[in-house]
Amino acid sequence: MMNFFWLLFGVALIIFAANWLTDGAASVARRFGISDLVVGLTVVAFGTSTPELSISIVSALQGNAPMAVGNVVGSNIFNILIIIGVVAMVKPIKVQPSVMVNEIGLVIISSLALLAIGFDDMLEGTGERLVSRTSGILLLLFFIIFLRYMFAQAKDASDSDPAAAKGADRKEMPVWRSVLMIIAGLAGLVYGGDRFVAGASGVALSLGMSEAVVGLTIVAAGTSLPELAASVAAAVKGNSGIAVGNVIGSNIFNIFFVLGLTATIKPLPFGGVSHLDLVVMMISALLFWLFCWKFGKRTITRPEGAILVLFYVAYIVYQVMTISAA
Repeated sequence: MMNFFWLLFGVALIIFAANWLTDGAASVARRFGISDLVVGLTVVAFGTSTPELSISIVSALQGNAPMAVGNVVGSNIFNILIIIGVVAMVKPIKVQPSVMVNEIGLVIISSLALLAIGFDDMLEGTGERLVSRTSGILLLLFFIIFLRYMFAQAKDASDSDPAAAKGADRKEMPVWRSVLMIIAGLAGLVYGGDRFVAGASGVALSLGMSEAVVGLTIVAAGTSLPELAASVAAAVKGNSGIAVGNVIGSNIFNIFFVLGLTATIKPLPFGGVSHLDLVVMMISALLFWLFCWKFGKRTITRPEGAILVLFYVAYIVYQVMTISAA
């Protein structure tokens, strides 16, 4: 019972802490004259991935590396199939052509990079499946390239919108409060990540589930709750396009930064994260692109959203059946 308590307590604290960190950092950034667009592409995008980052690093340091890998893979699957699927069912998502060509292309490239790492045992003929330090460093280099691209996009937008370059006229919170929120956010992420991993590990043992499966399902869904809540709220308000940005930014950050940084700190064995899990992640990214590009005239429709959700349900049912058969 305590394991479930710590699991729920941990994810709640992580969600709140991520919001504190993001709000505080965004306020400080604007005080230094950084535009809202740059803040959204960097600080806010990083903030939505801090739950995954916190849990992945804590899991790796505590010897639960498969949960760290499962968390990233499972979160990326959940982000596309559930968040995009649910939002499209609430209101069809209109996608801009530039987003399909550039940003969603980066989601596919990041998924391909992790797929290649995960299939290294078959490609090299070895039995070891590991996100090595070398792979982690390469992922971080991709992340730097991605950041450079985002700043270039932000600069172009700022040049065409002088008001954005000034960060817009808005009342910011006091500096002391911003700093306090950043410190509280970081502390909450560390402690919440520790409690969440402890609870999730206990649940895994009590239910006979592997740490990798817990990471792919329970942990992944828990750390994606901020994106899900924000995306559905945006869709209800008529801003369903925001969901696309949330998912794209989160998925790229998860692989290039979260997994890259965690593997650089400590190499990560895939453990129970199977080839099939990686293939499902890749198929999800391709479906995301196909539903934007090939069908519906750059619109993800309600039926297509339902297909994404049903695909995720089928994936979870398979995981449950695999556990039952073990």
